[in-house]
Amino acid sequence: MIQINLTVDYDGKLYNTNVITTHDTSDEEVLQIAISQIEQQWKE
Repeated sequence: MIQINLTVDYDGKLYNTNVITTHDTSDEEVLQIAISQIEQQWKE
């Protein structure tokens, strides 16, 4: 497992998030996980 630190532009704002995943996870999957985490955190 590895931890990847990302800064994601979501809804015009920058968010920092961490994704813990395996080495063979694609960049696209990591980005989708990060966006999902941000959406869950800021869901109203």
